[in-house]
Amino acid sequence: MNETLDLIGRYYDAFNRAHWDAMLELLTEDVLHDLNQGERQSGREAFGAFLARMNRSYREQLSDIVVMTSPDGSRAGAEYVVHGEYLATDEGLPEAHGQTYRLPGGAFFEIRDGQIARVTNYYNLQDWVQQVGG
Repeated sequence: MNETLDLIGRYYDAFNRAHWDAMLELLTEDVLHDLNQGERQSGREAFGAFLARMNRSYREQLSDIVVMTSPDGSRAGAEYVVHGEYLATDEGLPEAHGQTYRLPGGAFFEIRDGQIARVTNYYNLQDWVQQVGG
């Protein structure tokens, strides 16, 4: 359980530092990534491409991070607040012009052999669209 709390803590620390390579090192090669209200992607390479897209369009920091784990440490959940800036238009979303936003989010994790094997993210997309003026 403590190892999982540490792993998820390192994951979010890397996120807040925009240290994408450090994030990717915490994932299994075959990591599953459930995009918010979207498709499931598979593999560390796909996750890296997702991070590159996000880095182009958004600048985000997470605060008030709370992590919970199952007793055996094989699963975890996190809740947080996203503080962001919309930098460049993301395909299919409203036009970006530096809008800021703040919204609650969460994630679920599956842990295997000390690495993250699944990440499922959630936030309220309609709330975000309303905040950026879409």
